Amino acid sequence: MKIICIGLNYRKHAIELGWTVPSEPVVFLKPDSSILKNNKPFFLPDFSSDIQYEVEVVIKISKLGKGISAKFAPRYFDEVTLGIDITARDLQTSLKSAGMPWELSKCFDGAAPLGNFVPVSGIKNMTDLDFRLEINDKVVQKSNTSDMIFGFNEIVEYASKFFTLKTGDLIFTGTPPGVGQLHKNDNLVAYLSDEPLLNFMIK
Repeated sequence: MKIICIGLNYRKHAIELGWTVPSEPVVFLKPDSSILKNNKPFFLPDFSSDIQYEVEVVIKISKLGKGISAKFAPRYFDEVTLGIDITARDLQTSLKSAGMPWELSKCFDGAAPLGNFVPVSGIKNMTDLDFRLEINDKVVQKSNTSDMIFGFNEIVEYASKFFTLKTGDLIFTGTPPGVGQLHKNDNLVAYLSDEPLLNFMIK
């Protein structure tokens, strides 16, 4: 099982980080050891002083596919949830400025908390889906999937050009603006529409 992540997929998020808005999907991978399930707490690592949250809509691949056309992409994912792409922002900035890969800033253990999955069949319109992240009962990120630069079907098409998609693979589809630093004892709750799918603590 692999975790495919799409970076800078919300225009305002790219702008808030001072990055160029991409003309095609920005792809990186996380290892399965980064997944944090069952609302287990995330422990702040000692290699960074600026660990940040990024809430994302996550789709789960439901069958094997390669070279998938966007029009057929909905056949290849049947569940959706919310996840947090936890990022060591200081490490990312340092690696990026040195022209080096920045996987270390996003791929460490526990850097992908994952919520409960719900069936896509129960969602009226995947392209008009509200989601938000609250920290300590305060909304810090709020958006709609209509704001994505590259939609779910485009992402599946693009990723499957390079990777064979397998049953159980996950795709993190990008974060909206509003990212920020995490602190000890923060409580993160992520909502898809008004349904809480993820609820965990920072330790």
